[in-house]
Amino acid sequence: MRSKISLVTILTDDVLKMKKFYQDVIGFNTEDDSEHNVEFESEGVRFSICSRQIMFDITGGHSSFKEDKKGQSFELAFPCDTPEEVEKSYKEMIEKGATPIKEPAQMPWGQTTAFFADPDGNIHEIFC
Repeated sequence: MRSKISLVTILTDDVLKMKKFYQDVIGFNTEDDSEHNVEFESEGVRFSICSRQIMFDITGGHSSFKEDKKGQSFELAFPCDTPEEVEKSYKEMIEKGATPIKEPAQMPWGQTTAFFADPDGNIHEIFC
C-alpha cells in the first residue's frame, strides 16, 4: 500500500439530494453516476457520494453505517485565488442553497476563509 489518498467519499442517506447540491452549488460535473453512488470529475483526489445502505451491504452489515452521525468528522476545503473570489463564491453558493455557517473573514494565520454546509449538514470551507 502507498501512503496516498486517491478517493474521498461522503456517505449519505439521500444520494440524489447531495448529487444535486455538489453539481448545482459547488459546480462539479459527474463522471460516473448510479442510483447509489456518484463520482465527480475532480483534479487530483477522486470525489464521490455513496449511499450508507450500499456501504452497509458491502461491508457485511457493519453497524457503523447505520449509526447516527456524531458531529463533524471531516471537512472539504475549496481553494480560491483572492479574498474577493472567496467573498463572491460564498455569496453565490449561499444564493444557490448552501447553508451559511461563517461569512468570509481573515484568519489569524492570514488566510481568508468562509464556511458553509451541504444538505446533510457537513461543514466545508472556501479559502485563499
